[in-house]
Amino acid sequence: MVSNNFTQTLTKAVDQLSDPTSLKGLFHQHQDGNPLPSGKVLEEIIELSRSIIFPGYFGKSKINKHTIRYHIGMAVERLSKLLEDQILAGLCFSCPHSGKGENTPCKMKAREMAFKIIEQLPEMRRILATDVEAAFNGDPAAENMGEIISCYPVIKALTNYRLAHQMHVIGVPLIPRIITEMAHSETGIDIHPAATIGHHFTIDHGTGVVIGATCIIGNNVKLYQGVTLGAKSFPLDENGNPIKGIPRHPILEDDVIVYSNATILGRITIGRGSVIGANIWVTEDLEPKSKVYKKN
Repeated sequence: MVSNNFTQTLTKAVDQLSDPTSLKGLFHQHQDGNPLPSGKVLEEIIELSRSIIFPGYFGKSKINKHTIRYHIGMAVERLSKLLEDQILAGLCFSCPHSGKGENTPCKMKAREMAFKIIEQLPEMRRILATDVEAAFNGDPAAENMGEIISCYPVIKALTNYRLAHQMHVIGVPLIPRIITEMAHSETGIDIHPAATIGHHFTIDHGTGVVIGATCIIGNNVKLYQGVTLGAKSFPLDENGNPIKGIPRHPILEDDVIVYSNATILGRITIGRGSVIGANIWVTEDLEPKSKVYKKN
């Protein structure tokens, strides 16, 4: 009797979990030969990218000036292949030809996108070098650049972001968001890949920072932990649904500093050289060189 009841319970649960009405929006129908992007492979892509941009700090620790070209060459070749495969999986995720033997255009597109990302690696290194410099100059506790690269979560988060942002710019679907969410899990820093961030950017400590999709951040900007660059409540269409794709996050001009746990909301502009103190909300434009802080 107990066995029969157990079987009936299992059968009922399986029937309910398989009911199409309960799966609406939660089920991705797998297409033969076209798997979803792999989290494990994307982790390898991140590690390879970090090792190429910061050789000797990530990946092969025994690299030297005599072997650097060999190691970078091997890493770039491996990265190119992995990028092509994962981008193809991302393209096939929503492609109407997926699973119909018609994905040759997607394969060609994936290869072109992978090459474009590889082509941008030198520029990514140049920009990330400025981020390392900003973190070093902004922290008196840092003893050298190597400490910044090896230890500071902002560099890991920004490497993921700058890689993901390039993917977003050229139209790679799904994968950019996965890559920045991996950094979010690793560092506590949440940067949407669509955000635009200039050079010499840094985040001190970093935990709890949120940077929304339509943020525009200038050069030489510094944030502290817990800062939110977010949106106000969404405007709704005639059917009551949120209107997406509109600019809704802040613009921070050059040389802005935002201290810990400040919240800046909406499509407002924080003028160049402004300083925003800790634990306050800002929802209106600020003129250049403004200073806003919490008054007792």
